[in-house]
Amino acid sequence: MEPESLQNVFDSAFAGIRQVREAFTPQLRPREVGTITSVATGIATVSGLPGVGFDELVTFPGDVLGIAFNVDADEIGVVLLGEYWHLHAGDEVQRTGRVMDVAVGDGLLGRVIDPLGRPLDGNGPVASSKRLPVERPAAPIMDRAPVTVPLQTGLKVIDALIPVGRGQRELILGDRQTGKTAIAIDTILNQRDHHVLCVYCAIGQRASAVAKAVATLREKGAMDYTVLVVTEGNDPPGLAYIAPYAATSIAESFMEAGRDVLIVYDDLTHHARAYRELSLLLRRPPGREAFPGDIFYIHSRLLERATHLRKELGGGSLTALPIIETEAQDISAYIPTNLISITDGQIYLSPSLFELGVLPAVDVGKSVSRVGGKAQRAAYRVVAGDLKLAYAQFEELETFSRFGARLDEDTRKIIEHGRRIRACLKQPEFAPVSVPAQIAVLLALTAELFDRVPLGQMTDAEHALREAAADIPAEVRERLDTAEKLSDEDRATIIQIARKSLARFQPKPEPKPKPEQVTEEQPKPEAKAEPKSKPGAKPDETKAEPEPKAAPKEKS
Repeated sequence: MEPESLQNVFDSAFAGIRQVREAFTPQLRPREVGTITSVATGIATVSGLPGVGFDELVTFPGDVLGIAFNVDADEIGVVLLGEYWHLHAGDEVQRTGRVMDVAVGDGLLGRVIDPLGRPLDGNGPVASSKRLPVERPAAPIMDRAPVTVPLQTGLKVIDALIPVGRGQRELILGDRQTGKTAIAIDTILNQRDHHVLCVYCAIGQRASAVAKAVATLREKGAMDYTVLVVTEGNDPPGLAYIAPYAATSIAESFMEAGRDVLIVYDDLTHHARAYRELSLLLRRPPGREAFPGDIFYIHSRLLERATHLRKELGGGSLTALPIIETEAQDISAYIPTNLISITDGQIYLSPSLFELGVLPAVDVGKSVSRVGGKAQRAAYRVVAGDLKLAYAQFEELETFSRFGARLDEDTRKIIEHGRRIRACLKQPEFAPVSVPAQIAVLLALTAELFDRVPLGQMTDAEHALREAAADIPAEVRERLDTAEKLSDEDRATIIQIARKSLARFQPKPEPKPKPEQVTEEQPKPEAKAEPKSKPGAKPDETKAEPEPKAAPKEKS
């Protein structure tokens, strides 16, 4: 290259740089910087940020985030959202001017993330083009629609007796290790063909329990329509506190797009304890059981975001299944009663039923759905009322029969029928039952077709009936989903199929022997036995002896 051409290149480059430099006008951007005055477990006290707002995000050294929780005149109390071991008094703190938000969208489906949106599954960064604040106001009343569409859980005892609708909030509560998470996971697995997206929020759970849930969802193919928001037991309490709000924002983005969403909070007991820990560390005044005074509000504003939107707004729905752990079956404790009053019903799991092997261990007497039959298919409504009444009668009579009292035939029949109901409502884990199969089993129960089946063969008989439910005609299946009432013809068709499938499990009645044959056979061995006992007797004496003995037997 010639020197003149090279000089021209340099001149043009420097001319461009000069032009940009002259066009640039430096701007002063004010920036508030504070300092840490003290650091404690999960919190920090910061001074020098007079313009910070409540719930505003602040940054610490090492890209650690915090939320301004206590805003006082001289200092602020900050909840830390990450590892804080490297923070010290005197470190610099900066305002961000925004509130805590989280990535949302279809890119999160199939991913395992923390409440800050960081991936935990090792599959690279999360693809998202939109973010929403974790704290959002609930939908106004005028934007909501009634709950009318059922959310099928795949569990017979819930779908028949404690129905859940899309947009409802149904509490699951019980002592530890009674199967609360199993019900939630079963419900997620059953949404595969129902076009319902799922969000599972694990709050302060053991890492092994979360890994088991993820493995189950992956094995059953449920991760394609599920998002997992996870905080483990060793995470800071600030992450456990914001986890359900972040998960709800993710679910709300799907609901506002016109889709049906199911969210599971597992569990809000850990959430309440994390909030109590933060409040006590920040010197907020304690109340009942050392919880702060606004413990009810943090759960009510969370669960009020679950709703069913009007068609004009897309018609999406958000169904919430919060889980609460009770202690020693005390459902009247502080946090359980708070959640019972906030939600639209509860599913109570009994430890005594769990120990008896009745799984899922749902106590039908203490469980209720306040939406009820309005969000239930017509075919279920035909059988649910009779079934619940018969089961309640059975539970009372079973307790009475344990005292050894003599029972009449009607009472014995009710108890035997109730035992068949309990056997049919049992269900193994991760095995959801389809709607036609459930209706076939429930109709067979109300028609008392199982009453002649021995209890030891109930599992096989019910399995055979569920397989036979595949023979229900297609038009009848469609009417089970759409019809406002179960017709007599459809009912007769299903009962006929059930009767055929259960015929081989019912013992055939043995023919009763005629009474004349019994009386003729009894004296013959006696007449033959007596001559053998007297070998020395004469023939005419042996003939005369049976005659007087036979006469009193005939009179008797």
